[in-house]
Amino acid sequence: MLSEFDLIKQYFVQDYAQNSPQDSRFALGIGDDCALLNPSQGMQLAISSDMLVSGRHFFPDADPYLLGHKCLAVNLSDLAAMGAKPLAFTLALSLPEANRDWLAAFSQGLLGLAKTHQCRLIGGDTTKGPLNICITILGELPPAAALRRDAAQVGDDIWISGTLGDARLALAAYWKELDLDETSHQQAAIRMHQPTPRVALGIALRGIAHAALDISDGLIGDLGHILAASKVGASLYVDELPAGSILQTQSTKLRREFTLAGGDDYELCFTAPVAQRDAVMQASKISNTRVTRIGNIDSEPGLRLLDQNKQPLDLHLKSFDHFTSP
Repeated sequence: MLSEFDLIKQYFVQDYAQNSPQDSRFALGIGDDCALLNPSQGMQLAISSDMLVSGRHFFPDADPYLLGHKCLAVNLSDLAAMGAKPLAFTLALSLPEANRDWLAAFSQGLLGLAKTHQCRLIGGDTTKGPLNICITILGELPPAAALRRDAAQVGDDIWISGTLGDARLALAAYWKELDLDETSHQQAAIRMHQPTPRVALGIALRGIAHAALDISDGLIGDLGHILAASKVGASLYVDELPAGSILQTQSTKLRREFTLAGGDDYELCFTAPVAQRDAVMQASKISNTRVTRIGNIDSEPGLRLLDQNKQPLDLHLKSFDHFTSP
């Protein structure tokens, strides 16, 4: 039987001495009451927390490897939205039991993505209870370089990275809201279970973009946070939203609904001046991340949804909310 401390030592302590250069920013990692960090000189810390609850954010029988990947990916996505470089994270983990197979797969998914982004696990907590995962992540960036929600300006273009809607399409198939063949369902589900945090793009957009956030609860709701914080409005060209490869095969109605309000996309939505279009495309190239211009920021309050002919669409959609959504 695994004790709490054996569990941590066996599955969550990384041997950085062998696998990566020593980093003076980490004075003390896992094993004491606190970790000790020395932030890089002249840099600010960016800090974010996310909690994933079994039955709410993921299925109770979710693949533990994919779950390990996703729980860190959604936190890395928050850093990407600020233009921050990943530094370290803590993990608070509540487990019904110390299942060795589950822990091995979960830690492989988690620490594999952490290694990709050179983001070190420095501490946390474990306890027995319902399956819940809480990560607090730290990144760093130069002062005044953060891509904030309150910085959009009238006249800015609105952009998004990647594609939207396949994660929601996969969820709809799981919930039997629609039928998908098994191959299509599996392809769409990759976006749901293994989101790609756009860290390189976020960093490349420093000094180019004005405002940014990551799309977690649905584009219209998340973009609404930028509009509210920046005290501006927007026009969104709905039929120019890049749907995921599987969602592209569905009806116009479904494409509009799932690209606008699907959620679980973890792409970046950002605004940038028209004069920076070439720079945005260069950031896209540097980061090897597709970007699409989908609208513009304007002075009239509210969000206007327009079709391919720039005519208003009467769509009654809303993004996910933990306390008002079913």
